[in-house]
Amino acid sequence: MNILITGANGQLGSEIRVCAQDKTNNHYFFTDASELDITQKEAVDRFVSDNKIGLIVNCAAYTAVDKAEDDQHLCDSVNHIAASNLADAAKKYQAILIQISTDYVFDGSQNIPYSEEDPTSPLGVYGVTKLQGEQAIVNSGCEYLIFRTSWLYSSFGNNFVKTIQRLSAEKENLNVVFDQTGTPTYAADLAGFLFRIIENGQYKNKKGIYHYSNEGVCSWYDFAVEIAELSGNNCNIQPCHSSEFPAKVKRPNFSVLDKTKVKKTFDITIPHWKSSLTRMIGKEQKSSKN
Repeated sequence: MNILITGANGQLGSEIRVCAQDKTNNHYFFTDASELDITQKEAVDRFVSDNKIGLIVNCAAYTAVDKAEDDQHLCDSVNHIAASNLADAAKKYQAILIQISTDYVFDGSQNIPYSEEDPTSPLGVYGVTKLQGEQAIVNSGCEYLIFRTSWLYSSFGNNFVKTIQRLSAEKENLNVVFDQTGTPTYAADLAGFLFRIIENGQYKNKKGIYHYSNEGVCSWYDFAVEIAELSGNNCNIQPCHSSEFPAKVKRPNFSVLDKTKVKKTFDITIPHWKSSLTRMIGKEQKSSKN
């Protein structure tokens, strides 16, 4: 089968590329915007048709949450219009679409983990456009699986883990917000899960929305402390309120995802965020010594 991976140079796309180096009977097309502009409907249609794509994994996203407030057109094009284009092509050529979405479709007002059935209410342009992308896919009539995830990090690209590693090495003191709670997700874990269900065909006849993040719950402060300790950085990290860091858009105060559905449907065990973070930083430290 021919498989299209969009956003292939991002965190998740890069991790899927690593997975695809293993033995596979499928042929993967890894594309970024320079190779396939998914905001252009005709380009998407032509690529899916010419390459006889049977499965699309859309890892492309505009994720700059604050910048999105001033860049609404581009954010909408990447998160909403592009998803719609991929869904229409999947419907037309009988492909299946796997879409990566976000915990930011929720407003964070509840205090128990969000299930797939909980009402959505995004707080900013980023969350709104990701939700519109989901809705366009559902309304297209194509076969789809939507996986919402949260607080993604990886050895690839820019992310919170790399930022804290750098800052905790440079500074003696650091303030990090403690009033926003969620679950960090190691992109390699999500990529490994997606690669397995693609390779063993488990994605078939599983249409729907799912939540996938690592297990456990923490604040950004808890996450930062763990990152600094595992990285061997002796930095005094203190908790602070998010109001001390004024932003253009409010983040969800609580965006923990309930993963019961994905674990039952695909019969999987998901690692705790601390063990996954330990694995990622340990891998980095090992590679830096080699």
